Amino acid sequence: MSKILYVELINEKDSLKKLIKLPLMSGITWGDIKLTDSLSEGNYRIRAYTNYMRNFGTDFFFDKTIKIGNSWANKVFTKTTYNFTKENTTDKVTATIHFEDKNGIAYSENDVSYDVQLDYRSAAKGRVKTDLKGDAVIIFTNNQSFQNKTGKIVATLTLPNKEKVVKSIPITSTSNDVDVQFMPEGGSLIEELPQKVAVKAVSSNGHGENVEGTVIDSEGNPVTSFSTAYLGMGTFVFNSQSGKSYSAKVKFKDGSEKTFKLPLAAKSGYAISLNNSDTSKVVLKIMASADLVNSSELKVVAQHGGNVYYVSKAKMDKQVLLATIPRKNLPSGVVQFTLFSGTNQPIAERLIFNNNKADLIDVNINGSGVSTAKKGKAAFTFDATNETKPVLGSFSVSVTNATKVAPDDDNETNILTSLLLTSDLTGYVEKPNHYFLKDDAQTQKELDNLMLTQGWRRFIWKNIINNVGPNITYKPEESITISGTITKGNKPVTNGKVMLMATKGTMYILDTVTNAEGKFVFDNLSFSDSTKFVVQARTKTDRKFVEISLDVVPKQIVTKNKNGADIDVNVNNTLMKYIKESDNYFNEMTRLGLLERTIKLDEVTITEKKNPAKNSSNLNGAGRADFVMTSADLSTCVTLSQCLQGRLPGVIFRGNVPYLMRSQNTPIQLIVDGMQMEADFLDNVSPVDVESIELLKSIGNTAIYGSQGGGGVIIITTKRGDGARSYDRYAPGIVTFNPKGFSLSREFYSPKYDAESTSSKADFRTTIYWNPQVVADKDGKAKFQFYNADEPSTYRVVIEGIDAFGHLARKVYTYDVK
Repeated sequence: MSKILYVELINEKDSLKKLIKLPLMSGITWGDIKLTDSLSEGNYRIRAYTNYMRNFGTDFFFDKTIKIGNSWANKVFTKTTYNFTKENTTDKVTATIHFEDKNGIAYSENDVSYDVQLDYRSAAKGRVKTDLKGDAVIIFTNNQSFQNKTGKIVATLTLPNKEKVVKSIPITSTSNDVDVQFMPEGGSLIEELPQKVAVKAVSSNGHGENVEGTVIDSEGNPVTSFSTAYLGMGTFVFNSQSGKSYSAKVKFKDGSEKTFKLPLAAKSGYAISLNNSDTSKVVLKIMASADLVNSSELKVVAQHGGNVYYVSKAKMDKQVLLATIPRKNLPSGVVQFTLFSGTNQPIAERLIFNNNKADLIDVNINGSGVSTAKKGKAAFTFDATNETKPVLGSFSVSVTNATKVAPDDDNETNILTSLLLTSDLTGYVEKPNHYFLKDDAQTQKELDNLMLTQGWRRFIWKNIINNVGPNITYKPEESITISGTITKGNKPVTNGKVMLMATKGTMYILDTVTNAEGKFVFDNLSFSDSTKFVVQARTKTDRKFVEISLDVVPKQIVTKNKNGADIDVNVNNTLMKYIKESDNYFNEMTRLGLLERTIKLDEVTITEKKNPAKNSSNLNGAGRADFVMTSADLSTCVTLSQCLQGRLPGVIFRGNVPYLMRSQNTPIQLIVDGMQMEADFLDNVSPVDVESIELLKSIGNTAIYGSQGGGGVIIITTKRGDGARSYDRYAPGIVTFNPKGFSLSREFYSPKYDAESTSSKADFRTTIYWNPQVVADKDGKAKFQFYNADEPSTYRVVIEGIDAFGHLARKVYTYDVK
């Protein structure tokens, strides 16, 4: 439905650093975010969503934590370790921060000031000195007054030249505490029924931690034992006896023990059990307590993504019923089985993961045209098929030097983990790609434990049954639209004339009329980012004293990172190998003049008086003009042409149109808040709304405007023209508007080497090739090519894609460059 995608780059402070808007074509788009070398290192997030998705909450958004390292603009590198102890009920934390430069030389005996922040509040402040090894020790406590055990240490190191360098170091936990939860299969324990109980043990930093334990009854007798084998998840089978309560004695890896109460069992009820270990079928078991045999008819519904794949009605004429569902009838991904009572109330629920090969695209790579030589040509072809039939699909290809960009296979986020697994589970899923690397019994068991512990309900059944959906506030966006309402005296203007003018290199003009409610719309617009617009409105009889209210959709708020466990305390340290390899590449690119670089200047103190035209769009720089007037000079006149006549040196007026005395055939170019206007537009701007007026008439100041500045330039900056709002009213019947346009995608730079090319240029690329749009034709055939870099290594090719039916593809291929 949606034709526009929003992609955000968010920093550790949950603050938006960059937002790009991309056009979707058949559900597919691509783009890039430029990272400046002045961006500080840290844990950032990529969040993506459509406007329509906002109706259902941020749980539905794509949200991934990524690490961004910084070497170029960085003098100080840190490595932090935390040690946790308990003092009564207080968590005591000892943080040791090591400071060194890029070459590994420690900053010894340097002053460090610090501010420890938990829950966005200061928990401790102070000053310390680094020791001879470059270590600074910071001790603080969390006495439970801070609900969250996460935050940051803001440490400021004073360098020998007195320069201060600020480092923000994440605090992911303030203790070694481990939380253990017990979750009965289907949702609740029922007395006298044998049920599987899942265990989930999570440390305070959000990662799973393996434990072992014993279940004991209320008399202290051991009933069964259990252990978790992978990421703190495991199961045991348990039959709760009537009139008894149970606890679990859990032993942690440090040798300590803790007792947790198990959920209380209900005396009467139904339980659902699924055996998901068979590769060809799913076995469903329904159990009822003895008092419910021969009661009302039950229903089982299996659904995925809003589509129902299995329905069964059952009369409980005995305590246990079995059903078998062939796996081929269920789709790939998380399938939700729900047991309903005779009155359509959900009484038990269980999620399974189904791996249906029919839903995947087979990618068969042909690497016969791939050179294994340095700077050699790598020409790939591949065939894309689904159940042996060719597919028309869209694929992305990335090729990296696997020695420099070491893959973390278990922890990768990719098209399969996102669309088949994590999007249907609650909370943080640790190491999502682990479950896709092998298709064996052990991985299947680990995946089933994940379903038993993190399976959740995306919707409330009561609302579904009563046909109550969420409030739809945000409509699917078919195109970029500029719309609004025209009123006069708070009453809608019917059949009013509305004109839209855009300037970006060239000018285009659209017009329309308002409807009976005074509303207007310009749709099917397509423009790049930073395009400015003027909306002008008049009544049917050309009267301009009307109010224009534009429809502005509020921006999406940034919520807390749901993948907080992915936050790395030592980002630069983790990426150090890659950073150093990248430095070689960047330095070579700079030497060849192929890379922009920020040059950091020494700090200076500005003592000059305030710029009278600080918000100006003057291309020479605010205030750089032959003559400047401010709002204080414009307080005594009705129109701007009255104010300016005789007061602008070297300017004469014919009517209300200004001309330079030296070129009386060409009107002066008028620019209002960065928008080019015709010279006769001058009196549409109210003098009381003007902050500054700049006159450019000398060749040194007008040259930057080219031929448009030949007759001189008057730059008007309104009091609201400083970008504080998304649109500005500065004259009757006129607003300026600077909406978010589409971001232009850059082409990934990949050099071409041929027989004539010189081999003297060193090529140290870490990413060899990236192409977000490789199309497989109707015969399922696709091709791409690039040239190897200058270093022998293993190259890793990753192909991901989707076809028109939603079948997914992922293929990893490696080859060695000698």
